Amino acid sequence: MPADATDRLIAATRRRHEQTLARARIALRQLETTGEPVTYAKVAAAAKVSRAWLYSQPDVRAAVERLRDINNRSTGVAVPTRQRTTEASLIRRLEAAQRRNQELTRQVSELREQLAAAHGALRDSRARRPVDGCWTEDSC
Repeated sequence: MPADATDRLIAATRRRHEQTLARARIALRQLETTGEPVTYAKVAAAAKVSRAWLYSQPDVRAAVERLRDINNRSTGVAVPTRQRTTEASLIRRLEAAQRRNQELTRQVSELREQLAAAHGALRDSRARRPVDGCWTEDSC
């Protein structure tokens, strides 16, 4: 085969490989966006490639495995990856909950003090109440 034909054949093979990789990446993004469970069979069908080819591509295989790991940790509800809770947002929510808990603890403490004061005032008012409607023995 002439060198010129070989070069064109190599270039065509590279183009076809890049196009196939692009289809696989698009399929991965679509599955990730929908939140569907990612399997090699689904990616292969969406990209119109064989599962064996997917296994032979390290970057595609790593992406499939990463998405599978994410989906296996889920609660079974299909949630797109972009909408899933990140560790940073969970930490922020936990910190906000702790601040709210501290505020509520402070409020409960204040309310207990107010209640104790009200009970004391009620007890004092009952102690000063006249017996049988008389404030003193002389007034009855």
